[in-house]
Amino acid sequence: MSAETDSGGDHGLPDSSTITRWLVTTNHKDVGILYTVTALFFLVFGGVLALLMRIQLWTPGAGFLEAVSYNQAVSAHGLIMVFWFLSPFAFGFANYVVPLQIGARDLAFPRLNALSYWLYLFSGLLFAVSFFQGATFAGGWTMYAPLNVPVYTPDIGASTAVLALVLFVVSVTVSSVNFLTSMHRMRAEGLTLRRMPIFSWTILLTVWMMLFAFAALLAALLILSSDRLLGTQYFAATGAGGSLLWAHLFWFFGHPEVYIVFFPALGVMAECFQTFTGQRLVGRKWFIAAMVLVALQSFVVWMHHMFLTSINLEIKTLFMATTIGISLPFDLMVFALIYTLIKGRIRFTTPFLFSFGALVLFIIGGITGVFLGAVVLDYEFRGTYWVVAHFHYVMVGGVTALFGGLYYWFPKMTGKMYDEFLGKLHFGLYFVGFNLLYFPMFLSWETPRRDFVYPEAFVSWHQLSTVGGFVLGISFLVMFYNLAKSLVAGEAADDNPWAFSTTTEWALPSPPPIENFPGVPTFASGALEFRSAEAGDRSAVEIADGGGEPAPDGGPAHAAGTDAADHEEDHASPWPLAVGVASFVLLLGLSGLQRGGFPSGVEGGFYVATTGVGLAALGWTLVRLARERFVGPSGPFGESWPFEAVENTKLGVWIFLASDVVLFGAFIGSYVFIRVAHGWTDWHELVPEAHVVTPGLVNTYLLLTSSFAVVVALVAAERESRWGLVGSLGLTFGLGVAFLVNKAMEWQHLFHVHGETFANGWVPSTNVAASTFYLTTGLHGLHVIGGLCIALYLVARAWNGAYLDDERSIEYFGLYWHFVDIVWLFLFPLFYIL
Repeated sequence: MSAETDSGGDHGLPDSSTITRWLVTTNHKDVGILYTVTALFFLVFGGVLALLMRIQLWTPGAGFLEAVSYNQAVSAHGLIMVFWFLSPFAFGFANYVVPLQIGARDLAFPRLNALSYWLYLFSGLLFAVSFFQGATFAGGWTMYAPLNVPVYTPDIGASTAVLALVLFVVSVTVSSVNFLTSMHRMRAEGLTLRRMPIFSWTILLTVWMMLFAFAALLAALLILSSDRLLGTQYFAATGAGGSLLWAHLFWFFGHPEVYIVFFPALGVMAECFQTFTGQRLVGRKWFIAAMVLVALQSFVVWMHHMFLTSINLEIKTLFMATTIGISLPFDLMVFALIYTLIKGRIRFTTPFLFSFGALVLFIIGGITGVFLGAVVLDYEFRGTYWVVAHFHYVMVGGVTALFGGLYYWFPKMTGKMYDEFLGKLHFGLYFVGFNLLYFPMFLSWETPRRDFVYPEAFVSWHQLSTVGGFVLGISFLVMFYNLAKSLVAGEAADDNPWAFSTTTEWALPSPPPIENFPGVPTFASGALEFRSAEAGDRSAVEIADGGGEPAPDGGPAHAAGTDAADHEEDHASPWPLAVGVASFVLLLGLSGLQRGGFPSGVEGGFYVATTGVGLAALGWTLVRLARERFVGPSGPFGESWPFEAVENTKLGVWIFLASDVVLFGAFIGSYVFIRVAHGWTDWHELVPEAHVVTPGLVNTYLLLTSSFAVVVALVAAERESRWGLVGSLGLTFGLGVAFLVNKAMEWQHLFHVHGETFANGWVPSTNVAASTFYLTTGLHGLHVIGGLCIALYLVARAWNGAYLDDERSIEYFGLYWHFVDIVWLFLFPLFYIL
């Protein structure tokens, strides 16, 4: 790596050759490398599990693995690959490249970026720990109910796997807020959305989908965690629609996840096709429009995964139509890529070969997926290896392009060139192994999915698949050897090793310096220029455009040298790592909960102690993170439509609240779904007479009054009234505490109601009505507790005179607190009146 990049002393970063650098860095390029390396580790983890499965399938009913071990391997392989490899691998590139492409010095919230990585890493480690707690989750990667409840998967390790997924989703949410704020608010002058590079466009749309899809998954996982740890009755209540509810929640996430995985791969394909054909993407604006349409449609096709359920035929027909409809924009994108190849002059480099191979594989996956979109054919193919083959041709087909992206940006990330011969050897082995592994599954489609017993007639096809799996595995050994050898002894890469690359990252040294740019980047003239932050002058940059049009994708090829302005931004913080460790410890402790209590003896004592230590550590590290003085990127940033008037932190809060709307919407929707399935009026038989309106009404008044107190606090801060600010924030805190006390008294009363129907009280595990009440209002209560922690912190700082000259922190807290109050206005009538 270059000396400029290695030396971090002026920016608070240790040298990159030290372990400390990678533990404390918040720089987006370092975080991108961490994501990439960690994702490759999980590729190996999941790949080894896949090879164990293929050995088991060499002959039907083989005894290489026991039945439970095989189920664990199948489930863990799917979960690891979908969650801990596919998307994080793409976001390694996104972290590194997107800020460079949009002309930003870093992402909007560098410490949140580092935090998202550490939460991702420790969620994966928590999942790995689950293998040593009896057994990990063994109910399939889709975790269908009721197999996901303790009756069928009783081991503590299964609960740990669910909690690991919860932590992973929290990481995704943090990352989504950061990326959306950055990409909407921090683009360089002149880089409008219309001119933004295709790869950045795919990441922008991917993150919007992630924000809402993963919020629905978080709701499902929190409910499942409650069923497993607290004994609630959501998914065990099959008679009340629990199994169907899980399918709705999971697939509302699950189908957008297909495009969340594939869109970044599509962006890599477009970038590589443009670079290695010297041709601007054909129909670029229509390509972008098609992607936007797919992103929107992705949320209205989830029920085609549920054609075999009891949903009526009219609804199934509607979702068959939406499924066929979403394939049409993809047709446009595929033809745009093909015409780009036809009109250009192709250079068969390793990145191009992987991108082209991905296009071929995706076409096969898309065509075979059309069969599953038809209700009648889905009845025949569902639950067979046809689905396995189609799924991998789409998902792993997309990953094929991401390996092309790894080779494409490897020179930029490391300053070294990879070995071209070994790269092409990797592609050859990969492409042959991939098709040997997955195509025979179409021919042996009658094999039952997730079962190692299959008809003898398919033995040859399965043995061919197993050979293909090992060939595919060997191809990755070639890749790792190539990258390691190149990193140590590869020849130095030019700033721009590709003849026709057109995006901004290729205008910078390889690897780029800490601050990315030698001045303030601007595209106002149609070409990339660097304006001195001190003098306001500009240095023009030549455009190397293989397509013959000005600045396609908004980028150049080479930058003229200018002196970097003096920046005092921070790039190091130990607290994101500390929060990640504390979260890991806390969830490891909570995994020992069983129906609301810890086991007795030494084992129970370990989990109780671990929970206590984790909770204390998490609170302490979050406070230290909040108290740390950290200077991030400062504006003005240039293009920020449609959020010109919204400051970065405020936009981040709004984006987070948007995901929280989906979270609470999923909880409220789950309550309504189960109540309708049980019978809307019959529901009252499940609720004791002691559950009266008065406590809820009192709490409504308390929260509404607390919202008014927050408004008064903001006015006091604007008027620089210290005691008015402290008093109104203190009142907000007091009213919030009163809300929780009243709620606790209500719950305590309901826990001890007596009668023939509720002899043991009305507790979360009594029936599904109790489960929905306690869990939904409990989630709201946790939001209140979070708000009170923030309010207490604000009171302490306001006491010392803070916020009088800058009231924005009070405003942002108010947005959150008002949202919490608004949610209660929905919960009150649902759970107390109707």
